[in-house]
Amino acid sequence: MFDLPLEHGLTAPAAARHAARPVLVSWGLDEEQVYDTLLVISELVTNAVTHAAPPVVLHLHATQEGGRVTVHVSDGGPQPAPVTWAAARPEDEHGRGTLIVTALTYDTGAEADPDGLIDRWADLTTA
Repeated sequence: MFDLPLEHGLTAPAAARHAARPVLVSWGLDEEQVYDTLLVISELVTNAVTHAAPPVVLHLHATQEGGRVTVHVSDGGPQPAPVTWAAARPEDEHGRGTLIVTALTYDTGAEADPDGLIDRWADLTTA
């Protein structure tokens, strides 16, 4: 298991990828699996810092018997879209993250806890 609190800002996706890479390699993922997992991490973290309130935390979990890695990104729940670089982009430049995550994973979902925190997760096959 790996947990990483992230700063709620533009550098969060890069920080998450940088910290997750050596963990994924140590778990025995090959280069393609690492790349796919880092892309899913990047998309989920970007979604959290673009559309949700802090805190943002990356959680990774690997299961050898099931041959999978689960990526969880928890955040503080929906917030009005701030005027950021990403939010200011034209509409046709938004909305691909979900398609990317869905294409690279075999299952995804989101759950809310009673405190309003949201956990978005995605399962990737590693076997």
